[in-house]
Amino acid sequence: MKRVAEHALTLAELCDATVHVLYVVDDTAYASIPDDTRERAREALEGDGKSATEAIAERAFDRDLAVTREIRWGDPAVAIIAYAVENDIDMIIMGTRGKTGFERYLLGSVAEKVVRVSPVPVVTVHAGDREALLTELDELIGT
Repeated sequence: MKRVAEHALTLAELCDATVHVLYVVDDTAYASIPDDTRERAREALEGDGKSATEAIAERAFDRDLAVTREIRWGDPAVAIIAYAVENDIDMIIMGTRGKTGFERYLLGSVAEKVVRVSPVPVVTVHAGDREALLTELDELIGT
């Protein structure tokens, strides 16, 4: 997600904007965890969210940008759009994982759902490795 953060921070600098770093844990994926281990899993996921949002916030602070961090639980697409509406966000910048083919249609895409439903503009940034992306692009265009 470093590529996504870099794009978001650069745009925030250009627009003198506040950066909102949102981390959403899809809690439906953890509903089947037994009760005795659910709290440990929740703490671990909360820790992942804190680490991820702190890392981006530190990069924003280094650029003298105002930052707000938040961790939410629920359906990621719904939580992202709800946060944007609640906080009067002007633009959503988010990563995509680049799933293709049948896997994409089976699993859906959080970014795709957000793009379709969001009341504000959405910028998507492929979160994959740059070299792998360039190789894939070369294969697609046949160079």
